[in-house]
Amino acid sequence: MKYEGMIIRPPSEAYSLLLQVTVGCSHNKCTFCPTYKGEKFRIKSFAEIEEDILEASDYRSVEKIFLCDGDALIIPQPRLVEIFFSIHKHIRSMKRVGCYANAKSILRKTPEDLVQLRKLGLKIVYLGVETGNEDLLKKINKGATYAQIAEAGRRIKNAGINLSVTVLLGIGGIEKSVAHAFDTAKILTEIDPDYVGALTVMVVPGTPLHEDYISGRFVLPDTFGFLRELEIMIAHSDFTNCFFTSNHASNYLSIRARMPEEKEKTVRMIHHVIQSGDHRQLRPEYLRGL
Repeated sequence: MKYEGMIIRPPSEAYSLLLQVTVGCSHNKCTFCPTYKGEKFRIKSFAEIEEDILEASDYRSVEKIFLCDGDALIIPQPRLVEIFFSIHKHIRSMKRVGCYANAKSILRKTPEDLVQLRKLGLKIVYLGVETGNEDLLKKINKGATYAQIAEAGRRIKNAGINLSVTVLLGIGGIEKSVAHAFDTAKILTEIDPDYVGALTVMVVPGTPLHEDYISGRFVLPDTFGFLRELEIMIAHSDFTNCFFTSNHASNYLSIRARMPEEKEKTVRMIHHVIQSGDHRQLRPEYLRGL
């Protein structure tokens, strides 16, 4: 397999074949994200992609494929369909394809396009929501409004594709902490995803967010401030059938809960940890990371 630049994938795709169809991220302007800085976005040629597909056809059994990099859905529909046809032709054991997407790339697809991709094997899409606060979406240069993100999420769900979204604890700093938590609960309720992953913002040198942090324009909540945001998000979100996690390495408190069945129990547990003020119940700082 021929990879260019940094390759990332969701934790749930740990055992998937990583097929790189684009290099970098089509947006690449979020103030908190260092992942593809310095990389020029491009869509790989079909010849490049098919060469990797042919190599993968020699592997013993490939059931799951993840299309890298940051935004495979930005590929025009005819080329994307061509890629899926090649996967079906050469990797007959394939059962599921997943990819990252952003609101812009999803909204460029018609509902019929998305249904077509689902029928071709696209079973899960990962969407970075980050926050439901309109002011913060502008501030972090997300490239989409609340309404656009909500519509993108609904479009994926309506196509019958599983939707996994991420939200960022602490991205509003102290100033917007509570508003961020309530507004994020609102957009999560509106989208009603199948999976939610809550991560805690990590301020990475070289990003605009780090510059704001150094200058004092951005002040992180304290450890239990992150947990208060998590408590608010879960308490004020309503899900039909969702698996909610905060078990990423960036988080202080690991949560794995089925919603709505375990909602009240989870909120009580988070509240108890906050009230106790006991740092021994949290992931130590030296074990946290991106």
